[in-house]
Amino acid sequence: MTAAELPHSLLATLPGHHYTDPSIFALEQSRIFEAGWFCAVRSADLAEPGAFQTVQVGRESVLIARDRRGNLNAFLNVCRHRGARLCTEETGQVQRSLQCPYHAWTYGLDGKLIAAPNLGGMPDIDPEEYGLNRVHLREWLGYAWVCLAEEPPSFDDTVIADVAQRLGDAGELDAYDIAALELGERIRYDVKANWKQIIENFMECYHCATIHPELTEVLPEFADGFAAQYYVGHGAEFGDDVRGFTVDGGDGVQRLPGVAEHQDRRYYAITVRPQVFINLVPDHVIIHRMFPLTAERTLVDCDWLYLPDVIASGQDLSRSVELFHRVNQQDFDACERCQLAMDSRSYASGGVLVPSEHHIAEFHDWVRERLAG
Repeated sequence: MTAAELPHSLLATLPGHHYTDPSIFALEQSRIFEAGWFCAVRSADLAEPGAFQTVQVGRESVLIARDRRGNLNAFLNVCRHRGARLCTEETGQVQRSLQCPYHAWTYGLDGKLIAAPNLGGMPDIDPEEYGLNRVHLREWLGYAWVCLAEEPPSFDDTVIADVAQRLGDAGELDAYDIAALELGERIRYDVKANWKQIIENFMECYHCATIHPELTEVLPEFADGFAAQYYVGHGAEFGDDVRGFTVDGGDGVQRLPGVAEHQDRRYYAITVRPQVFINLVPDHVIIHRMFPLTAERTLVDCDWLYLPDVIASGQDLSRSVELFHRVNQQDFDACERCQLAMDSRSYASGGVLVPSEHHIAEFHDWVRERLAG
């Protein structure tokens, strides 16, 4: 049955091969992940000068390092001499420079070429011209966002616009002062599913009553099948007997001071395309960053962020962490279950979206538009 022949209540999804075909994934890497803003690292993870981290962005390894002036810089992780991978470690710390282990070409933390064997005998070599290839970087919400495009798209028209579209006003996010929060817990998930499976799952709650018993106890309206993201500006309300966003609905920790009354006792979920989820509750914030590695494998880093005083006090955060950890596990299991069928002849033309999932069709349109170039 074609999309035109479907009942009014149903919309067509992407066909199954969009979740498994390496050629489509290569286009997504080129035209989505390498073309727009990508949330790469938490700035506080690189607190000291000389701290660096490598991140896979599309087909490129990106090196992010803090220089002696305290600034973060991003570069392609490739030596300009013979193309060797400059840093093979995911994280590390250097004193003042980054040295290629192949021929010892050495770069400052600002990317400038500062030394190489026999460089003195090559006076025509411009250290600036042969420095590391720079990548655009912007810090927001306490994270470093990078863009590999020669001319990056407007941050306001893409990243901020996604927040505004979800909350109705991007300024609503200011109440949580996310950049001032500190990391309470981080869990990495290795998900055997296409990145779009994870986005689609996060955007809807048609599945919530089936696989999220703990979440629907805290947010009873989710049992009705409509996710908070279905409505502009809507935050799902805590149950009457729920005291906090915790695995048992018990007390959480100190409320974030900027949270207004209309935001209290509510959960807001935001998808920032293509790879970030922002989850807002009154006493903490949860940030997901996805790193698509293949058409059928995605790493997800999930950060739980709290007030500095809460972290310093040593309060027990396990019950608030456990709630969304279980949600993550339940969601990713479901995504992997779907991924298994994407090459089935039964799903060759795709599936369908019910009314509570119709907003996912906008995401599919967004993907199609970018792949079309």
